[in-house]
Formats: sequence, C-alpha cells, structure tokens
Amino acid sequence: MSTNEQIIGRAEINDLEAILSVSNTDVNETIHHVESHYDTIFTWDYEKGARPKLNRLYEKAKTSQWNGETDLPWDTEVDQAAVVVANAFASGGFTQGIDLDGTPFAKWTDKEWIEFGMENQNWTLSQFMHGEQGALICTARIVENVPWIDAKYYAATQVMDEARHVEVFAKYLDTKLSGHYPINAHLRLLLDDIISDSRWDMTYLGMQIMVEGLALAAFGFIHQLTTEPLLKQLLRYVMSDEARHVAFGVLSLQDYYQELTSAELKDRQEFAFEAAVRMRDRFLFQELFERMGIPVKEAVTLVMQSPERQAFQSLLFSKIVPNCKKLGLLDANGGWLRKKFGELGVIQFEDWADTGEEYDMFALANGETPAVAKSA
Repeated sequence: MSTNEQIIGRAEINDLEAILSVSNTDVNETIHHVESHYDTIFTWDYEKGARPKLNRLYEKAKTSQWNGETDLPWDTEVDQAAVVVANAFASGGFTQGIDLDGTPFAKWTDKEWIEFGMENQNWTLSQFMHGEQGALICTARIVENVPWIDAKYYAATQVMDEARHVEVFAKYLDTKLSGHYPINAHLRLLLDDIISDSRWDMTYLGMQIMVEGLALAAFGFIHQLTTEPLLKQLLRYVMSDEARHVAFGVLSLQDYYQELTSAELKDRQEFAFEAAVRMRDRFLFQELFERMGIPVKEAVTLVMQSPERQAFQSLLFSKIVPNCKKLGLLDANGGWLRKKFGELGVIQFEDWADTGEEYDMFALANGETPAVAKSA
C-alpha cells in the first residue's frame, strides 16, 4: 500500500508547513510546458449510438451551445466594492462569527474587509479561469485518445464549451473586476499530473470527475451566494455545461472500470485521493494573503480552523464523492478511498446524487438561453 508521503508528498494531510512549501516560484510565467507521451487513436468504427447514453449527451450538447460574447449582458455595471458589501450582508457579515482576537485580522475595519473581499473575488475567479484552460487542454486530448466514436463526438463539443468558459472568465476579470492572479501552485501541480499521465482514462478521472466535479459544486455555491447579476448569469450558463462534462466522465468510465484489476483500480484510487488533497489545498488563499501583506501561516491556520471554511471546503466535494462511488472507486480494495475521503472529512456525500443522470437538472430553460430560444 502506498503511503501518504508517496502519494501527496507528506505524511500528514494537514501538515501546514508542507502545504505552504508548495508555491508558485515564477508568477511572471506566461508559457508553461508539460511533457507528455500518449497514443493518438483513430477508430474506423463510425457506428453512431453504440453507446446510447453518450450519444444522448452529444445530442444534448449540440442544442445547448451559447455565445459568451452575445448571450451575456456585458453592459451590466459592476461596482466590485458594492458587490463585496452586498455579498457579505447576504451571508451574515465579513467575519461570520469567527473569533479573530489575537489574529492579524483583529483590528481590521470595513475598509480592509472590503479590500480583502475584492482580492478574494479576483483570486477565486482567476483560479477557475486557469482550471478551465486545463479542461480545454485535457478535453482536446480526450478527442485524440479515447477509443469510441461517440466519446470523440461529445468531447469535441466540450472543447468548444471550455474555450467559451476560459473566454468569459477572462473577460469578466479583465472588464468587471480588478486583476488576475497567477495559477495556484497546488492547482498547477494537479493539472501537470493529469496532463503528463499517458492513460486516457486518467485524463477523464482527473479532469472530468475530480476537477470538473469540484468546479460544478463551487459554481453552484457562488451562484447561490452572489448578488451580482452578470456573474450569476455567467455561472448559470457555465454550470449547465459543467454538469454534462462530469456526466461524460461518469458514463465513459463506469463500464470500463468494471474491467480493471484490483491493482489498476488502486492506481485510480490513489490518483483520486491525490487530486482531492491538491484541490482542497488550493482553496487556502495563500497567494491572496501574500499580496495583501498578511502573515501567510497565521492566516492559513485561521482558514483551516474556521468551521465555516471547513463546511465550505467539504461541500466542494459533494459531486466528487458520489461520482467516485458510482465508478466503484470508494469500495474497491477494501474501501481504501472510502477511508481516505473519511480522513478528508467528505465521505458524508457518498449517497448524494451522482452526475451520470442528473445533468438534465442543470440544463438551461429556453428563456435562459437566447440562442436556443430563438430556434425554438
């Protein structure tokens, strides 16, 4: 059995020194190279519909395209400071009842909290933008190396979806907020791991199940919380796509994983655990604290101890855990991943709805999608 140190590089999941030792050493980097070797697969079997659920997903995707340039109300005025105040009021205040005595935040006034909220918006949406580019690259790879024509067809529609997501997040950051952040080091390590693995199903597992699954939950949380109408509509559109993307991963891997050996499944379990830890670690905001001149270790310690933050971070896994269960990864090899998700404090979501069939819940109604409404 592999140890935590072999999988995630540290013995203890909550080892703060080890977490903070992972940092982005080149924040000015604009081009990032990842070496990878994988097979490009042609299939001469063009029978469409051989996998009916994937074919249904493909047909759904073809009628669900939207235009990020024209279908969103970009003329909406966004007062970022006012949005921060409104969001804080809606959620119960800036500190949400956290005891800040003896912390770097103890003497903060509303001015500092508003600045922090604005940086939080910039940081959070920047990381989603970077993750969407990771999804763009990974899905282009899936078109190349998945062996089924129905999956190639659907993956091609997702490439367009991901390009649109990168576009709208970048435009929102550039024109409505106040600055980009570089990619978080933990997120970059995860994307590098996914891209450098040559096995086609690991691209699915890392991106479609883990990264996209967390994004779907996070977008839902922010969509519910935000009072800003343009961001709310942007996220609603993106969520409708993301639910299909996660379903694509579940439907593609479910039968395939039934054919794998225990040793092969263990590789997938360890990869899923590593991805979960890296995604949790990326939500500790260390780059944000550095930019604001706050002692990072003190601030991150407070974040990790906050009950509200722990609940939020757990909720981010509400899509990942049931989808891993649907794939048989929770209970393979004596329930190894079940135990690891228990250590992370997220196993309580195992019986929530998986995304293999629930993507219709997220579909846009005709009134929400101008392109579809015009053609109806």
